[in-house]
Amino acid sequence: MILSDKAILEGIDKGEIVVDPFDRSKLGTNSYDVHLSKHLATYTAEVLDAREHNTIEHFEIPEDGFVLKPGTVYLGSTLEYTETHAHVPFLEGKSSVGRLGIDIHATAGKGDVGFCNHWTLEISVAQPVRVYAGMPIGQLIYFYVEGEIENYYNKKASAKYNARTPLPMESMMWKNKF
Repeated sequence: MILSDKAILEGIDKGEIVVDPFDRSKLGTNSYDVHLSKHLATYTAEVLDAREHNTIEHFEIPEDGFVLKPGTVYLGSTLEYTETHAHVPFLEGKSSVGRLGIDIHATAGKGDVGFCNHWTLEISVAQPVRVYAGMPIGQLIYFYVEGEIENYYNKKASAKYNARTPLPMESMMWKNKF
């Protein structure tokens, strides 16, 4: 089941959900709106290799915005730092963002219980579109978890995205054994 606005507020009061900064006006009926930070990144190599550490170049969105272009994977991050200790968070794009042809994640819309960080966005566009730091970009939806949790994400030795940072993080696929 999805948490309602009141259940999200209860989770915040109990410390089970953390959103920083939190703005009550960004709370929807059953979601919380998150915003694009000023941080973007692109990969430096033209061809990415899943077995190698593909490096990225960070840059900031200027005051007058930045034009995203098709054919490039942009990594962005949410302005909001979040923690989820008792629910499964899902990040979905806002419909207004989708109607501009912007996808905010390729495959990683589900978080894990225990995820504590800014969300890295895997941004792609259907046509050139100008984006701005601080614009609404997505919404967090929280689901109840059935049963007890054995391995919280922030306590797993194998977790690859635990280092707290407001910057988008590149793929750590290369750390997997295959």
